[in-house]
Amino acid sequence: MKHNRSSLAHQARYALRNPQKIAPHLRRLARDTWLRLSTRDHVAYYRAVMKSDTARSPEGAVGSHSHERWLALGRMQFDYLLDHGLKPEFRMLEIGCGNLRAGRLFIDHLHTGNYYGIDISPDILIAAQATLVEHGLRDKLPHLTPVRDLRFAFLPDEHFDVVHAHSVFSHSPLPVIEECFAHVGRVMRPDGWFDFTFDRTEGKEHHVLREDFYYRTETLVALADRYGLDARFMDDWEKLPHKQSKIRVTRRS
Repeated sequence: MKHNRSSLAHQARYALRNPQKIAPHLRRLARDTWLRLSTRDHVAYYRAVMKSDTARSPEGAVGSHSHERWLALGRMQFDYLLDHGLKPEFRMLEIGCGNLRAGRLFIDHLHTGNYYGIDISPDILIAAQATLVEHGLRDKLPHLTPVRDLRFAFLPDEHFDVVHAHSVFSHSPLPVIEECFAHVGRVMRPDGWFDFTFDRTEGKEHHVLREDFYYRTETLVALADRYGLDARFMDDWEKLPHKQSKIRVTRRS
């Protein structure tokens, strides 16, 4: 977690160890360079990335390179929140719900109408609709909404017991995360919590192709504090087979 993955030295070492990945990386570099030049901001850029990735594979677009991994990562997220007290009567907002890798389990567990999923990608939300049909979840009436930002302007005050964002901040520059922190407290209940994962580094903060962002824990804790939120690093999540770390945010009383 100390490596600067954007450095030329790291990339050279990685290429020597993994020569089979050089061509795919160059294709990704070319695509992302074109998308950055042809879009106006990070949200528009990443929406275009998701459109491209979803066209190839919705499960791959959310970071799962096999169906088995898609199922396992969804189950890991669900079991973790269940162990932390997620109740059927809770109302839940999932930021970056994707094609419902974990959302399908949350929807099934929660009371009808209590799941709200938002995503910047209309294409992945169409894939989410297919997941609802495949898993027989239409009668649970989940709310699936495309968004352009993380201001949550269309959502009511103090509505959600749980807010959840998995593999969202790992693809977000700091201003996007700050926008979320500035507004998420308004839609959370006073005793609610907001769990998010992030790519953690203990060295220099950096990004790779403006798709993958690496942050120090203290940076995100201090940013949450600026908006009246208490943030706690979740050590028990570190024991699970996932490369990202997790922070839990609560409203300051």
